Order: sequence, then C-alpha cells, then structure tokens
Amino acid sequence: MKLIQLMSFKIKTAFYVVFAGLLMINISACTDTVQKEEVNIISKAGLNLGSDILTPEVLWSFGRLGDVQVSPDGKTLLYGVSYYSKELNKSNRELFTLSVEGGNPTQITKTAGGEYGAVWSNDGQNIFYLAAAKKGNGLQIWSMNPDGTNSLQVSDVSDGVTNIKMAPNGTKLLFTSEIKVDKNIQDMHSDLPLANAKLYDDIMYRHWDVWEDGSYSHIFIGDIVNGKIENAFDIMNGEPFESPLMPFGGIEEITWSPDSKTVAYTCKKLSGKEYSLSTNSDVYLYNLETKETTNFTEGMPGYDWQPLYSPDGSKLAWLSMKRAGFEADKQRLFIADLATGEKKDYSEDFDHSPFGMQWTDDSKSIYFVAGVFATHQIHKLNLETGEIKAITEGMHDYHSVAIAGDKLIGTKVSMIKPQEIYAVNPESGEETELSFENKHILDQLAMPTVEKRFVKTTDGKDMLTWIILPPHFDATKKYPAILFCEGGPQSPLSQFWSYRWNFSIMASNDYVVVAPNRRGVLTMGQEWTDQISKDNSGQAMKDLLSAIDEVKTEPYIDEERLGAVGASFGGFSVYWLAGNHNKRFKSFIAHCGVFNSEMEFMTTEEMFFDTWEKGGAPWEKNNKIAMKSYAGSPDKFVQNWDTPILVIHGGRDFRIPYTQGMAAFNSARLLDVKARFLYFPEENHWVLTPQNGILWQRTFFDWLDQHLKD
Repeated sequence: MKLIQLMSFKIKTAFYVVFAGLLMINISACTDTVQKEEVNIISKAGLNLGSDILTPEVLWSFGRLGDVQVSPDGKTLLYGVSYYSKELNKSNRELFTLSVEGGNPTQITKTAGGEYGAVWSNDGQNIFYLAAAKKGNGLQIWSMNPDGTNSLQVSDVSDGVTNIKMAPNGTKLLFTSEIKVDKNIQDMHSDLPLANAKLYDDIMYRHWDVWEDGSYSHIFIGDIVNGKIENAFDIMNGEPFESPLMPFGGIEEITWSPDSKTVAYTCKKLSGKEYSLSTNSDVYLYNLETKETTNFTEGMPGYDWQPLYSPDGSKLAWLSMKRAGFEADKQRLFIADLATGEKKDYSEDFDHSPFGMQWTDDSKSIYFVAGVFATHQIHKLNLETGEIKAITEGMHDYHSVAIAGDKLIGTKVSMIKPQEIYAVNPESGEETELSFENKHILDQLAMPTVEKRFVKTTDGKDMLTWIILPPHFDATKKYPAILFCEGGPQSPLSQFWSYRWNFSIMASNDYVVVAPNRRGVLTMGQEWTDQISKDNSGQAMKDLLSAIDEVKTEPYIDEERLGAVGASFGGFSVYWLAGNHNKRFKSFIAHCGVFNSEMEFMTTEEMFFDTWEKGGAPWEKNNKIAMKSYAGSPDKFVQNWDTPILVIHGGRDFRIPYTQGMAAFNSARLLDVKARFLYFPEENHWVLTPQNGILWQRTFFDWLDQHLKD
C-alpha cells in the first residue's frame, strides 16, 4: 500500500542508501585498481545450472545493476552492481565502467564493503563515490582515477554521508548527511544514559521503518581543496526538516544551477500532524552568495520535486502534482522561465506522469520516462513546439534515460529480464544492449511467455491484463492459476522485474499468472487511476474477479485450482476476496496487507493517504463517503472466510503495522480456517535480505503447492 511512486515516477537513483544500511561493512583503504582479494568478498555468481527452471536461489544470484552515469565526454558509462550471498546473508556493491559502444566492462573496485553513488568529476579525470570510512564513522566520500587507482578518502563527516553531487564549476561538492536537530531522552535526562524509551508530543513519530530520533537529512556544501572536502557548511542549519524526502527520496531531488551559484532542492517544511496530513513539498532555491533560501513553488499545494536547471541556466524544470493530499495525482512537467518568472505546464495534454528528466545540451528539449499503458517508455518534449513524442515502444519498462553524444543511454527491465543498460537511437528508438550483466544466467534458463489481452469489465471497459505462461508451456495440459492483485492501490502493473513479486519465478513453478490492470493502477490515464479513491472495495474488486472469471475459461487452466496473491493494497484485495469470492479460489496469500481499515487509518504514518483514499476518518459518522469506505474493509466480511490463507508481515513495517497481519491470521484460526503466519521481525514493507527473501519464496510456493497442485 502506498508504494505508488517507487516503481514509476519516483524511481530513485539513490537506492544505494537503502542497501547501505543493511550491509555489514568491513572495508580497508583501497589503493589499486582491483585490490588484493579479501576474505568473503561477494562477487558475480558463476553458476552452472542443473535445470533451466528459475528458482529462488538463482533469482538471488542475479547481479542488480543501476545508477548509470555518463562521463563528461559522453564516451564511458559508470555504474554499480550489487551481488548477494545466501551464505553470508548480505550484499556487496562494486563499480564498473563500460564504453558507450559496448564491449567488456571494467571492474574498478573490489572490496568487501561496497561502493555507492559514484559520480564523475566535471573534467572526467576522477570519480567520486561513497564507501566505508577508515575509522568507522559511516560512509564517506572517496575519489579515485577512472581506472580505479589512487583511491583516497576525501571527507571526514562525523555522521557519515548519504548522497553526493558535483558543482558544474568543479570547485565544490554538495552532500547530504543525517544531522541531529531535536533533543532525545538522553539529552533531556543526562543521568539516565541507559534509559530505552521514546517520548513524543505529536504524530509522525515514525516513518516507513524508522522511529523519529531527532535527526534529519540536511544538505552540505564543501570546497574541493587539494582533493579534499573542506569548509563544508549546512544550508539547512537548525531546520527540523529533511532533504531528500523520506522515505524514498534521492539525489534527483537536489541539483546545481549551471553557474554553481544556486542549489535547488525538494523539501516538505512541515512537522508533526501537519507533515503527516500533507503532500505539500516544495522546490527551494539556496543562493550561495547571499546565503538566502526562497520557496520557488510557494502556492502549489501538491508534491513538487526533482528540480533540474537547463544547461544554459535560463529555465528550471520540475515535477508537480496539483491536488493536495493525493500522492497518486498526475505528475505535471513544469518549466519556469527564470528571467520572466513564467511557469508553464508542458504536459497538460499528456495524460501520463513523467520522471527522470534529462535536458538536451541546447536547452530546447527534455527527455524523460513515463508509464504508458502498463509499460514505461522514453519520451522527448520539444519546448518550441510543445510536442511530446515517444522514442521507444514495446513490452518493457525503462527506468532512466541519459544522453551520450548521439545516443541515449537507458536502463530497462521486463517481466522476464532484470535490469540492463541499453543504447537507444533517439530518432528511430532502435535499442542495443550494452551491459549483459546477467546473460550467463539467463542463457541457461527457459523463461516464461508474457501475453497481453483485454478483459471486459462489469462496466464495459477494456482492461489490459497480463497473462504469464510457464516455461515449456503445453496448451494441452491443465495448469493451476494465480490471480495477482497489484498494490498501491495506485502502483503501476507494468513490465516490472521484482526480486519478490517476480512473475517469472511464479510461472516457472508451473502456474499461469493472471495480472489485471484493475481500476486505480498507474499508466492507464489519470481518470482510470482516480476511480479507486473512495471506492477501494468497489469497481477495483469487480475488475479482479472479471479478469480471473474470463481467463479461467481457457482450456489450459484448471478452474478448480485457482489462487489469489498480493501485497500491501494487494493484501487488502486478497483479504477482501477471501470474504467475497463465492468459492472461486482454493488458496490465498497476503503480504503486508490491510485487514482492518479503521485501525490502519489510526496506526499508519503518512495519514494524508487514508484521509484521501477513504474520504475521511472512521469517526466521521455523518460522512457518507468515509462510512462507505470503512464498510468495505476486509474485516467486515471475515465471517465468510472458508479458504486456506497464508499471511506474511514484517515487524518494521510502519506503513501497514504488523498487527494487521496478526489480526487476519488470528481471525482465520478462530474461524477454524487453515492458515499460516510468516513473520519477519527485522523486515519492513519489503523483504531485503537474501535468506529472508529465499525463505519468503520457499514458503510462498510451498503454500500454493499444498493447495493448488495434486
């Protein structure tokens, strides 16, 4: 639930920060291109498979590539790859370079601790990146030559560093760091150093998977002097606010002006109840000469973020939502003329949400990615004509776009292939794969077949539905089928590749997967997205049933062996279907789902979400819209449960607290319904560690196999 931005227009280039917190860091200073092999360095898996069927262990062996940076001369790509170890139960991230023409990549780091957030210096002569400090004070900024030699620690920030970005003039570097602003228990009671308690006077005391501890991510600017970062200062000094935004914000929310005199950044300068009930982030401009900060988007009440100056410095582009309190509103592409102050929505006639903007060198066009009809494609906006043109097409999701000379560089996934780097012809859209990080594994696997079909809904709409068929599919056989219930409720059900909700591994276990783009999902136009708000248990649930009812009539599906699975709002959907399915299904699986909407409203953290989605609070008895919403809560139908159900939840999930899973499991057992509860104390809304991830997959398929296979 409420993950709608993450897989679409909030794709984060700073994903490494999340994983950095999970690593057991043990790193020594690096001085050579590829250092002497250390004990337990996690590296690329050289697998010789005994079967061509995808398993959980193979899934966790894929290298996870990302954060691609083009060198200043447009000739070389810099990127990172994370590798995971089941035995060590952790990951390691290494850096690589690769010619934009393709060929063999060069590994430029080899350590046990991992390297993150790498960027080129402005002259291309150095690479700056984050790695563990020599004396153990978190991640610090390091520099090295492009071939990996002469690696030196260049910062010593007491609380560590989380993001970095070079100034265009090459003399300064900005970075973010967690800074303590508010007092904690020990500050207030210095004679109680061992007291383990938290004290709050307002809500928003925890977010995503962390408790509020008085620290905030602030932006610092430092000089680069003789290869070191010196004279760093906090441009948000004393402010109890953060940039980038929690919980998913990254370096794309902070940018330099071309003259290196201004920093534009995203921030929601609210706290407590106001913060929890609002989506009103703004773009702020900090002037390095005057030390003054101005709110550039004041009066725009929805999310405003991801500012980006044009190369000539005359314009500022950013993304903006119109409606306050609604995180799934259309993302408009605004551009301001900095000389006149005019602000214009260039995406007014484009019914989709851009992200990942990239200006052309002449400041006359912008490339971006947008989700369009269950895929994500690269587009180009021509500012002179206002035309938006799709560059790519096909059954895939692009995650990013950058310019490298006469090519575009993008990262792309599909339901049957993890992320790789591609070169794209900006005129024809022709694609050429460059990285081949996982080719050695994919070449040994038989992957599923993905089909697209349209299902007629109960109100006469054509609903795009993905059908994923098992490897070695035999149309003369009868297969069990899984109805996949998307989360969000406004997440995109596009051609995504996941390491948990992975359609390829579901189909590889001999299940036909039915994945409908039901009412509310992104990429189908804003009207389609809007139709789930205030009606969570209405038309969207009918859409799910329409999809399975039509597809189950296929001769290759055994309609006596149907299951339904989903996470977050998908978990809500599963719980609701469990009480309203009229014996269609033989098994259910819900991960981190909402079972009791009233309790979820009162225990989640970003409270604007349920206020919008439900239309109000559960105590507003005269609010007909809200009362209708809460009447559709899954717990209202639990007396009808009669089908085995697996419930999964994470103890650090503060978005949908784990008591929701407990309530569903306890209710099932009190009703004598066969049930199982898989609880991960240290996981949040996701499952991020290798052994927990493999256990998740094993438990998932063991449950389905028990109830859907002979």
